[in-house]
Amino acid sequence: MRAISLIGLSALLSLGACQDPANLVPDTSRDEVRIVGSSTVFPFAKIVSDSFQSIGEHPSPILESTGTGGGIQLFCDGIGASTPDIVNASRRMKASELARCAENGVEEVVEFKVGVDGLALAQSTEGMAMNLTVPQIYQALAARPFGKDARPETWAEIDPSLPDIPIKVYGPPKTSGTRDSFEELIMEVGCASDPAMEALKDSDEDAFKKVCTDVRTDGAYINTGENDNLIVQKITGDPNAVGIFSYSYLDENAEAVRGVTINGVTPEYDSIATGDYPGARPLYLYVKKRHVNVIPGLKDYLAEFIALAIPNSPLADAGMIALPEDQRTDLSDRLESLPAIKAADLG
Repeated sequence: MRAISLIGLSALLSLGACQDPANLVPDTSRDEVRIVGSSTVFPFAKIVSDSFQSIGEHPSPILESTGTGGGIQLFCDGIGASTPDIVNASRRMKASELARCAENGVEEVVEFKVGVDGLALAQSTEGMAMNLTVPQIYQALAARPFGKDARPETWAEIDPSLPDIPIKVYGPPKTSGTRDSFEELIMEVGCASDPAMEALKDSDEDAFKKVCTDVRTDGAYINTGENDNLIVQKITGDPNAVGIFSYSYLDENAEAVRGVTINGVTPEYDSIATGDYPGARPLYLYVKKRHVNVIPGLKDYLAEFIALAIPNSPLADAGMIALPEDQRTDLSDRLESLPAIKAADLG
């Protein structure tokens, strides 16, 4: 049966090579599902992979934590067994990324929103508890807060009620979906609290994006790579520091770190599920439709992920928050119909 699948893949890819502007001629000798992408989604994907492998019908998937941006780039490199089948993402794919996929022959991409996670700010349980607002976080980390060159050195400079300690925040790099979510959910929202910045958004969106999302490079924001566990280690060793990472890592390390309250809301399962916490964000899988019935086990892996993306499951125990029931039903329908997303769907 598997030999038939590989013959089918070879034929499919030969046809695709004739139509593919990149003229790709990929290797077709792969039996495992290959997955790349978000470090945030990685632990959830690993749980699903372990469950999938335990069934015993297929080999364990090849799973790489590359970051959302890096994963999408690999995913969009082309069609075929030498390229990933799935990219995990802690933000939605951008229209520009979908366009690059199409340029390389990846013309049908199926989107699965599989759950919700929280982009959490956290600190050591040994540190002074902080209660921040979204505009305060923006002011602390922006390269030019509200378009001005004055940058605060301590939290107390922003608001006297905050601790009089240096601003030091460990966070993800530009390639990370967590960083994209932080810019969209925190930095841009905090920036737009200023009427002049809100007006700039309407008149010059590129200038607005730059003022609102460029972070400091003077040591107040410390790029700590794609590894959320490393950020946890950094803040547990420095009670005055703050870290930015997935709620699932906060939940996993609850004895050593606590969530920073934002706008009066603490990052918890319920506050993220309802969207009350400012950092709530959906998690996605993107799949190549042309691979689904060709790469052995791919559809079964997706079905296993959907089956585990429910309350009171191993994924929920690991910190992933389940979607409402009607949206979970839609996941099963999507797996059967495999509707390809369009640029207009992505805004």
